[in-house]
Amino acid sequence: MRRIVGPGHRLERGSVSSSYGPFGPCPPKGDRRPFAEGSGEGTGDRMLGAYWSLMKAAAMRVYVPLTLSGLAEAYKEGQLGPMPLTAYAVTPALREWYLSDDIEELEYAALSRAAQASLRLLAVDPRAPRRRVVVAVDVPDGQAVADPDRGLDQSALGEVRIKAAIPLAKAAAVHLDADDAERDIAAAADALGAADLGDDDAQFTVDGAEDHELLWYATQEIPNLID
Repeated sequence: MRRIVGPGHRLERGSVSSSYGPFGPCPPKGDRRPFAEGSGEGTGDRMLGAYWSLMKAAAMRVYVPLTLSGLAEAYKEGQLGPMPLTAYAVTPALREWYLSDDIEELEYAALSRAAQASLRLLAVDPRAPRRRVVVAVDVPDGQAVADPDRGLDQSALGEVRIKAAIPLAKAAAVHLDADDAERDIAAAADALGAADLGDDDAQFTVDGAEDHELLWYATQEIPNLID
């Protein structure tokens, strides 16, 4: 597993420090070394730019909020559902709201929005373990669609709908709260209803969930996560 931290922080991937970008850990920005000596491919920056261009053209990263119970069901069925599926991504509205062109910051914002949605799923499913779950998956451009009528709705920032089934095998990673977050996440889920009604103390409790960063897990670890 890897720990996901805020934008601009680093993850340890083996012995190499790497940034967490929209498509997972990637080479550090500003690295001027060629990726392979004598490869003739130019500097790391140019290789990184080509990497982003290729990946963006191929797919869009979306973040699907779940619970551990929902993840277990998805694993059993072999796909994320039911359709239409609500997910979060870097939409024009989210980009405008955060006034940022930094794709890593925007992807982190979309992941955070999905984590908030996962908390709401926990609030209506008291039997689910008190840990937020977000599945990151790449879908073809055009498959994830934002509602244009909710473009200015702050509660819908980054929200997209996906009508086609998504095989779980296409998931890129799972983001999950650590065990030691369960008490705060449980309290936040319980306080969510009162916070929505304007209770400041309840909102403070809900905001406490944000103190816990989600951990990064490879999809091969899903059986251990739901066991």
